[in-house]
Amino acid sequence: MAGMRGFLVSVAAAVLLASCASTPPVPTGEGALTTGRPGGPVPIDRITPDFRSLTGWGEDHHGEAMAALQNTCVWVRSQSPDALVGKTPVAGRVADWRPLCDKARGIGVNDVEGARLFFEANFKPVALSPGEEGLFTGYYEPELRGSWKRSARYNTPLYRVPPKPKNGYPDRAAIARGALAGKGLELLWVDDPISAFFLEIQGSGRVVMEDGSVVGVGYAGKNGHSYFPVGRRLIDMGVATPDQMSLQVIRAWMTEHPDQQQALMNLNPSVVFFTLRKDGGARGARNMELTPGRSLAVDPSHVPLGVPLWLEATNVPVAGGQIKRLVVAQDTGGAIRGPVRGDLFWGHGPGAEQGAGVMKARGRYFMLVPRTIAYATAAKP
Repeated sequence: MAGMRGFLVSVAAAVLLASCASTPPVPTGEGALTTGRPGGPVPIDRITPDFRSLTGWGEDHHGEAMAALQNTCVWVRSQSPDALVGKTPVAGRVADWRPLCDKARGIGVNDVEGARLFFEANFKPVALSPGEEGLFTGYYEPELRGSWKRSARYNTPLYRVPPKPKNGYPDRAAIARGALAGKGLELLWVDDPISAFFLEIQGSGRVVMEDGSVVGVGYAGKNGHSYFPVGRRLIDMGVATPDQMSLQVIRAWMTEHPDQQQALMNLNPSVVFFTLRKDGGARGARNMELTPGRSLAVDPSHVPLGVPLWLEATNVPVAGGQIKRLVVAQDTGGAIRGPVRGDLFWGHGPGAEQGAGVMKARGRYFMLVPRTIAYATAAKP
């Protein structure tokens, strides 16, 4: 998620590496699509379909995506009208989005038809890298069990950021041997060292305390040592092939080899430090609250943060093996690179961990941009 996800990213990358519309149709045609914005046209090399060309569009639960879009709108309302939504004018400026955000206020998550009509009336779909498919992985928000005090059960600490020493921070092996012990840096204690290790990969999570209360923990910093994906070592050992490797494989091996568990973790010298979050919700880039199943981490050099995306993917660990749904680009990650690459947020809990841990799907997406943006199709040279 925000901050940490720029460092480690998705479950798959971390363990492997690694690894019928009533609106007018949008004009179609091949060529270099450009935007008529101040400062000159911006080529984006796309084709533009209409909503009728999006397979499964009419069957989606658009209200769930509306909830994610409304989280984007929180950021929109805090920006100058002239600010670009992305790194280029392709998705327009904040001024193009504010009227849409005002219209979105009154549409509830259960208003499926109203949400669908809203998107069709106010957006137009743009194909990203026509004909090209990419990799879509998953990530989740870990849920751990914890206590404010150390005990026989709760004996794995989550650390605050230590004062910066002159010679740099200790690595994971040194910290495991007690380099930070007794310095009052323990934020809280959890009962599972494996879950604590995976929490570092995800960057933030929830901790259910002994009294039943839930606290959020988020990325606060790291010790400065390079990250090493321990899944790579298990592949080298013949535990699994690259295609078989997953978070679940790593957890199973650590559980079955408790005497070697810490040694495997120590291969990754990088350690993440945490802070308490003011709220329990997972946050992505621009501090946008993430919506399970509807928030997607993207490469912001290709896809503007905050925009809706129609995602079509196969080999997904869900019933039927495929998804066709509206998501919103609300996060980034260090391994999320390229014009067709995404990381789907699954939420929290065991089901989310299972799905995110094995997701290695192939798919494509279409970007939805405000209809107020003027586009012109120019012939390729």
